[in-house]
Amino acid sequence: QVQLVESGGGLVQPGGSLRLSCAAAGSITNILSMGWYRQAPGKQRERVAIITSGGRSNYADSVEGRFTISRDNAKNTVYLQMSSLKFEDTAEYYCYAFATVNWGNTNAYWGQGTQVTVSS
Repeated sequence: QVQLVESGGGLVQPGGSLRLSCAAAGSITNILSMGWYRQAPGKQRERVAIITSGGRSNYADSVEGRFTISRDNAKNTVYLQMSSLKFEDTAEYYCYAFATVNWGNTNAYWGQGTQVTVSS
């Protein structure tokens, strides 16, 4: 199993910045990709950003140019630097990892979520 522990959410004013972190722990053989999804009240969960073990990243159109995803492979940790935050960025943010455990199967794992609220 893989445990994902998120941190860094909170309340921020429009135009402000926040940095989310997510550390993966467990009997991890390899993490192919890590990233962030979010879900606002009454809406479906959507992908925010994903980064591969090789460093290739992909962003949702709504956050392109404002958010930056990065990864420390040695620490099995992924970060999301969020800048120029907007009201519509308010959501529960979930960490995601596509990982191989104990040289066995590769599965998707999710964190418990961290709330980001953009409000004046």
